[in-house]
Amino acid sequence: MAPSATTELQFCVAAESHGQRLDLFLVRHQELADYSRAFLQGLIREGRVLANGVQPKSGYRVQTGDRIVLTIPPVAPSVLEPEQVAFDILFEDEDLVVLSKPPGVVVHPAAGHQTGTLVHGLLYHCDNLSGISGEERPGIVHRLDKDTSGVMVIAKNDLAHRSLVEQFKARTVEKCYQAILDGRVSPSAGRIDSPIGRHPVHRKKMAVCRLGGREAATNWQVLEAFAQPFTFVALRLETGRTHQIRVHMASLGFPVAGDPLYGGRNSASEALGIHRQCLHSHTLAFRHPRHGEMVRCTAPLWPDMAGVLERLCLGGKQ
Repeated sequence: MAPSATTELQFCVAAESHGQRLDLFLVRHQELADYSRAFLQGLIREGRVLANGVQPKSGYRVQTGDRIVLTIPPVAPSVLEPEQVAFDILFEDEDLVVLSKPPGVVVHPAAGHQTGTLVHGLLYHCDNLSGISGEERPGIVHRLDKDTSGVMVIAKNDLAHRSLVEQFKARTVEKCYQAILDGRVSPSAGRIDSPIGRHPVHRKKMAVCRLGGREAATNWQVLEAFAQPFTFVALRLETGRTHQIRVHMASLGFPVAGDPLYGGRNSASEALGIHRQCLHSHTLAFRHPRHGEMVRCTAPLWPDMAGVLERLCLGGKQ
C-alpha cells in the first residue's frame, strides 16, 4: 500500500542485474512488493527515480554499481464521497468483490459522471479498501461500458489488484458475454481476429484498423435464432479492447441490437422496447489471488434484456 508520508528508498545495482530495464530492476525488490510495475513506471516518468543523481531517460537499463534512489509520495486523499449505488454481489471475501453491474451505471468518475458511479457505490459498500496504485480508491482492474450489464471483479487490496491485473494482461481470465445481435448471424459459430484502434474520424468510436490497431480476437456461438431478424449469441473474448464486441460484430454486419454508437438504422429501441445495447457480461473466471483456486462467477441476464428474449421467443424461432 502506498505510504501516508513520503518515503525514500535506495538500491545499488549488483552485477547480476546489469542491463535490466529500470522498471524491472525495481519491481523485483522485496521492499517494493506492494507496488505494481505500472505504478513504478509512473514514478520514473514523474522524475521520482534517480540513477546516480540524474533522472534517467525512458527505457534506461541499469549498470553495475548504479545508485538508484526512489521517492514514493504519500497516498493522495480521495475526493470521492461514498454513495449508495445498487448492484448485486455474486461473491465476496477479504480480497475480492465480484458483482453484477446494472446497465446505466458508469464504472468510475469521468466527464459528465461525477456522482453515482460504481466506484462511489463500492466506497459505500466496502470500508476496508486499501490504497491501490497510489490512490485511495477501489481496485478497478477492468471495465464495462455504461450500458453493458453483468459480472465484474473488484480488488479489495494490493495483493488482489496486482494478481488480477497480471491475469488480465496474460489473457488467462475467461470472459464470456451474451448478446442479442441485429440480423441472422451466419455461420453459427466463428472467430474474428481483427485489430481495433481509434476511429479516424469519430473520436468516441473505435474501429477495425488494418494498420495501426491493437490485436483483438472474439469468438461467437449462436444460441437462438428468431423469426424476427435478431440472434442471441454467446461470445468469448481472447483480448479486452475498448468496445471490442460492439466493433467486431458490427464489422461483420451484425451489430449489437440497440447499440446507438455502432448499430445501423435497424435500432432495436422500437422493435424490442429496450434503450441500450443488448450486451451482458455473463461469466468471469480467474484464479484467486491468495490461494490460486479457480473462481467462476455468472451473472443472470438483467431483467430488461431477459424481457427482450422473452418477446423474441413469443414471436417464434427460426
